[in-house]
Amino acid sequence: MNASVLKSLPAQPASWKRRLLWISLGAVVALLVAALACYLFPHQILTVDSGPVKADALVVLGGIPDRAGHAAELFKQGDAPEILVSGNGDCVSNEKLLEQDGVTNAAIILECSSHTTRENAEFSIALLRAQGAKSAIIVTSWYHSRRALSCFRHYAPEIQFYSRPSHYAYARSEWSRAGIWRYIRLEYMKILGYWLRYGICPF
Repeated sequence: MNASVLKSLPAQPASWKRRLLWISLGAVVALLVAALACYLFPHQILTVDSGPVKADALVVLGGIPDRAGHAAELFKQGDAPEILVSGNGDCVSNEKLLEQDGVTNAAIILECSSHTTRENAEFSIALLRAQGAKSAIIVTSWYHSRRALSCFRHYAPEIQFYSRPSHYAYARSEWSRAGIWRYIRLEYMKILGYWLRYGICPF
């Protein structure tokens, strides 16, 4: 082995260290950019709105009352002939809200056993299949709409699902009053958790 080859050998590990350093820095920068995007553009990242659509049923998920109110609006304008109310703890109160907003009791189906978004999807899908539904509109809050729609599509790819979320407290100026930023932070973590644990891709 000549001298020139020997001189070149020590430089090789250093080049790999530099490459690893650049890769690490690139990963850090990418994470910072992603975090900044999540902070600045939660509406664009979290919201899925299919726009005006017709379907066999509306599925309103448990949570804040504006979801039921928005489902009632969609029902009264003829977007679907029935509403499936999903969620343990508030399905009965949401049923009453729907009736107060002019939805007939005969058009309401209750699913009062689910505790999570994944269970919302699994338990509601069983009822939709029993009804012979081929399509459904998911009604939830704007920041919850991407994960909710992804769950329903994941567990029932044969049904066409749409998203028509409530836009309550959509403006940043309303976040502090309504406590929305806390929900947004939790939603990012839940999206990642559902992706890693259940294989539910949000995109």
